[in-house]
Amino acid sequence: MNFVESLKALWQSTGIANMILPADPSLNGFEQFLHQFGHPIMLVICCFLLWLGIKKQFEPLLLVPIAFGGLLSNIPLAGIAEPTGFLGIVYEAGIHKGLFPLIIFMGVGAMTDFGPLIANPITALLGGAAQFGIFGALLLALCVFGFTMPQAASIGIIGGADGPTSIYVTSKLAPELLGAIAVAAYSYMALVPVIQPPIMKLLTTEEERKIEMVQLREVSQREKIVFPLVVLGLCILFLPDACPLVGAFGFGNLCRECGVVERLSKTMQNELINIITIFLGLSVGSKLSAQQFLTVQTLFILILGIVAFGLATAMGVIFGKILNKFSKNPINPLIGAAGVSAVPMAARVANKVGLEANSQNYLLMHAMGPNVSGVIGSAVAAGILLSMCK
Repeated sequence: MNFVESLKALWQSTGIANMILPADPSLNGFEQFLHQFGHPIMLVICCFLLWLGIKKQFEPLLLVPIAFGGLLSNIPLAGIAEPTGFLGIVYEAGIHKGLFPLIIFMGVGAMTDFGPLIANPITALLGGAAQFGIFGALLLALCVFGFTMPQAASIGIIGGADGPTSIYVTSKLAPELLGAIAVAAYSYMALVPVIQPPIMKLLTTEEERKIEMVQLREVSQREKIVFPLVVLGLCILFLPDACPLVGAFGFGNLCRECGVVERLSKTMQNELINIITIFLGLSVGSKLSAQQFLTVQTLFILILGIVAFGLATAMGVIFGKILNKFSKNPINPLIGAAGVSAVPMAARVANKVGLEANSQNYLLMHAMGPNVSGVIGSAVAAGILLSMCK
């Protein structure tokens, strides 16, 4: 090989030379454009996601590693996201096998206080009502947009506003959609303070938003210990497919409440969940390659995701209005919006909207009931979807 050929080979090995792909005769128009300029487009998109995470602080703990994983997966020739690459190996071990979301659920369980739900168990119905957003979006994806049943189920779970659950279900049913669904799920979770208030105000009157709720009773430690065991027992009897998620969540919560394994609880709440969050985000980002993300399907997923989230919020509020009509104690319908499992952000939004209507109306602890029941509800919905798609 002479000097000129060596220089040519060196040039061909650079990212610059491979950033723009050769034209594909089988593609036309816009598809051809996405094929040729996919890498630079995705690098720009990932930088935008980094900006959202860093500057706007939209779910930064996951959006930053997801976006950086997307940058790494779109480096020409590097092969970082290939099955034998760094991110490919992490993805196979942690996402494809379903390990990372379960460990995240253990950490979330260790950080969750079920006291408000136990003190006012009727609010569990609000968490259940919010899950209608999942099945509404599923039907739209299946009947209107032409997705397959596994794909529609993976898209619908976005309505639960639970990132780990969305990742877990999608990795099992439609791994080819993982990048788009993960970005949609975490983006909409971060936008809870923007998306929910207009829906909440549209569906409630000023008088309803002013409703003050009765102070919650004190919950004993025994009740808090028994609760995750009862939930797991019911899941074992009626929906075994949900047991991995519910079991991990219940174990973390039991370690928190039993009072004898504080070291384990603190580890799950801090070091363990932080380490897994890093690898979860990077490996999800590995699915943001141009070939997988820049498709018409991605646009449909983003549209259906916001529909699912909006339906979940609306159904929670509407069911809150119904409960208020029949409950002995007054129920502010705003807490129904917290039925999505974006803990504790959705509860804080309900509290904020309530305070805007009545400066003495503190709804945070009341909203935590449907909020934490929404976590269980999304896990149960995931089990139902996995059962339906077997």
